[in-house]
Amino acid sequence: MFAVYASSFSNDDPLSGLVLGERPEPDVPEGWTTVRVKAASLNHHDLWSLKGVGLREEALPMILGCDAAGYDADGNEVVVHAVISDPSWSGDETHDPKRSLLSERYQGTFADVVAVPRRNVVPKPAGLSFEEAACLPTAWLTAYRMLFTQSGLKPGDSVLVQGAGGGVATALVTLARAAGLRVFATSRDEAKRARALEIGAHEVFESGARLPVKVDAVMETVGAATWSHSVKSLKPGGTIVIAGATSGPNPSQAELTRIFFLQLRIQGSTMGTRTELAQLVEMLDATGTRPLIDDVIPMTEAQRAFQAVADGDVFGKIVLTR
Repeated sequence: MFAVYASSFSNDDPLSGLVLGERPEPDVPEGWTTVRVKAASLNHHDLWSLKGVGLREEALPMILGCDAAGYDADGNEVVVHAVISDPSWSGDETHDPKRSLLSERYQGTFADVVAVPRRNVVPKPAGLSFEEAACLPTAWLTAYRMLFTQSGLKPGDSVLVQGAGGGVATALVTLARAAGLRVFATSRDEAKRARALEIGAHEVFESGARLPVKVDAVMETVGAATWSHSVKSLKPGGTIVIAGATSGPNPSQAELTRIFFLQLRIQGSTMGTRTELAQLVEMLDATGTRPLIDDVIPMTEAQRAFQAVADGDVFGKIVLTR
């Protein structure tokens, strides 16, 4: 079958290890099923995999991709949940110390067919296209959990989304607006600030700019570059939900005094559960909210898609189709 896979690692030139070619169809263990992929979306995770982050050399060659939508073995339209938990685990999959993502221990979704546990397929509503559904399992699920499970926000509250432009950030802006929150967003890029307004932000600001009001919560995926601003933007008792650190994990100013004096809460968040993915799908189906897609590219031209992610020239999600 056709697949897009990592054959080697390079921190300086990650795309040098990207191969488009033939791979064997996946084995299907007991309790698993196959999904014939119609659409799959890119994440920074795929680029990091080519640098050897979260992927062992002995696992190569590894088909990349966490997200997919397609047809299961019975012909049903489904969305794939990317978190693979231990078969003996019960409860929140994100707490399983043995969990992994597709394309880490098990072959990923950038292929004609992917094998997943049966419990990892979620029905896709007819109103969602395969391309839209393929955006949900990583970036949009991460955003959904940050906003609706981890933050404590309720309709009418205010939220700051740092670094508008990436897949998680655009999902946060869109979902927060759909949920009745007052949405502020930041970006270094003027064009991305303008796009953030278009997709639902009430007000946008340059990175680091002082906000007109303090907010109830900050959604943080940038890390070191925005951490101090995130802390300073919160009301007393407010919450930072952090699910990434693309600019680095070690801010020069931790702002510990401000954190304890204002009794701020720091809440980590990672991916989401199958139940949350199903709830996210239902929310989009009910509200008409849809993922923002930057570009749809044939899987046979995946090199171009990876280059766009590497260049940072993306607003929303890039989707690969078969």
